[in-house]
Amino acid sequence: MGKDKFLKGALILTVAGLMVKVIGSVNRILLSRLLGGEGIGLYQMAYPVYLLMLSICSAGVPVAVSIIVAEKVAKNDYAQAHRIFKVTLGLMAVFGLFFALTLYGLAGYLVSSGWLRDSRAYYALVVLTPAVFFSSILASFRGYFQGYQMMTPPAVSQILEQMIRVLVMVGLAYFFLPRGLEYAAAGAAFGAVPGGMTGLIVLTWFYRKARKDWKQKIAGQAETVEESVSSIAKRLVLLAVPVSCANLLIPVTSSIDMLLVPNGLGRAGFGVEAATTLFGYLTGMAQPLMMMATIPSMSLAASLVPAVSEACALRLSDEVLRKTASAFKICVLVVAPASVGMWALAGPISGTLYGTMKAASVIAHLAPSIAFLGIFQVTTGALQGMGKTAIPMWNMLFGAVVKAVAVWQFTSVAAFHILGAAWASNLNFAMVAAINIFFLYRNGIPFPVRESLKILLASIGMGLAGKMASLFFMDKGSVVVALFIGMVVSVLVYGAAVVLLGCLTREEALQLPVIGKLIRKFFDR
Repeated sequence: MGKDKFLKGALILTVAGLMVKVIGSVNRILLSRLLGGEGIGLYQMAYPVYLLMLSICSAGVPVAVSIIVAEKVAKNDYAQAHRIFKVTLGLMAVFGLFFALTLYGLAGYLVSSGWLRDSRAYYALVVLTPAVFFSSILASFRGYFQGYQMMTPPAVSQILEQMIRVLVMVGLAYFFLPRGLEYAAAGAAFGAVPGGMTGLIVLTWFYRKARKDWKQKIAGQAETVEESVSSIAKRLVLLAVPVSCANLLIPVTSSIDMLLVPNGLGRAGFGVEAATTLFGYLTGMAQPLMMMATIPSMSLAASLVPAVSEACALRLSDEVLRKTASAFKICVLVVAPASVGMWALAGPISGTLYGTMKAASVIAHLAPSIAFLGIFQVTTGALQGMGKTAIPMWNMLFGAVVKAVAVWQFTSVAAFHILGAAWASNLNFAMVAAINIFFLYRNGIPFPVRESLKILLASIGMGLAGKMASLFFMDKGSVVVALFIGMVVSVLVYGAAVVLLGCLTREEALQLPVIGKLIRKFFDR
């Protein structure tokens, strides 16, 4: 495992992702108290429509731009890398404006046709339209920086964008609340606009700061053949469309739970209130924990894309193997203990975070999804870096179909009830991860199965130790203390097990950014 910029980039994006999640969680609490269920409902009617439009317009752009820019940078063709950025920026400005105006024009129709069941959500939808434009341009900048494997600018922009967004959301919701819930919800929705503007200003500042260095590199390179706008646009579309389609499948997969789980629970004999409660345990309590736990793997995937693309452009097959092997191993080192840990400490987690133990069973049964989803994310990053962006898209579509069938079958069995939905998710993510691994193997990139099994063994030992420690304090009636002690014991046991089983060598440990310095002291004792 050599020194890799993508590992440092992954750590930067992970920290940013966690900060964004924390700020978002605070925002949800404050907005819920301000607007109540009805006001939040108006906001939630408009926001998914905005996200859908944004996904269609620009979801695949950062990945596509980072792939192409990384290829050019690998060949020291900085002029073409910059030209690709400028062409993409122009295209996204046009597309962003078009889709923003489209959303504005559709808002009235969505209300009059009944797609938005409450006409008061119209204002929240209309004020979101400028955010489509700013976010589309942001996608070009983020892809450009990621192509250079400069992850700090996108990370800083995400954090500041979220901070401004939340401040404006809460401030305007409070200001407009006396005038009516529809105006307060619209004020909250409008936060996305100054948030997007802030992100764009931050990335523009970083761009101007780095422009002098890029100009020197361009001036010092040999002359190259300039690609046509149509050629660049065609390559962007071929890479970006599958990623955008895959992104659109995420809400589709979520809708499977929304549409089929309550229905299945009803067929299993549960009443409406009981089914709704169980559904809340799954979607409102267990799934957010799963998504939080996979932020490191998602960040690792985003950082891996340009790293693999760069190596592929130079036809360095050994470098591709090394980078992917490093990424896969680090992924498993993170998601395996996270998965087992959530299973082992489900009770204390549920009691501490949600004030009830009733969600513990769902949290525990959904825990395997952390490992499977994390592996899927990182293997997707590897495939995208190789330019094979369509494979994960078709894979996700197949997984969505499998999940729909599994949810329909499992939740209708009274003995499984909501746990059937959790295992449908486990099955979905396990299958798509396995298929990704298969396609990587076909392309000469193996997954480290033997090392993963050793890490899994270390994680199981960690989980058992953490569970026993937490149960001891649970019996004494202290849920918070049980969670804290369980986590401390788990970390200590996992660290020792990783070393004893040889899951991480000294050389590998020293290459880890920031953490490597701490591990160096341990190995040098």
